[in-house]
Amino acid sequence: QVQLVESGGGLVQAGDSLRLSCAASGRLFRNYVMAWFRRVPGKEREFVAAISWSGDSTYYEDTVKGRFTISRDNSKKTVYLQMDSLKPEDTAMYYCAGERSVIAYSNPRVYSYWGQGTQVTVSS
Repeated sequence: QVQLVESGGGLVQAGDSLRLSCAASGRLFRNYVMAWFRRVPGKEREFVAAISWSGDSTYYEDTVKGRFTISRDNSKKTVYLQMDSLKPEDTAMYYCAGERSVIAYSNPRVYSYWGQGTQVTVSS
């Protein structure tokens, strides 16, 4: 069982940076693929980024490539999302997700564990 708690969201201006954190409980965290998704009201949950259990492999949605960086520290049971050059269209609730074994990393349905979300608002 893994419990996830996100933090680090807030209100920023376009061009600013934020770093989201997702703290996990559970001794098997190091075995889990971790991902970030986001959702705006009225839309489906959208894949943002994912990282393998070792951190060696990362995956990004096209619109965030080059601006966002996902990383993890297994000793701290934490996964991060560094968001640079933020745009108003990045405004959303951001969720952390985890799963033991994932092939379709961008599909939210394959993840069993979710946090409650942290709001990111980017003003123009």
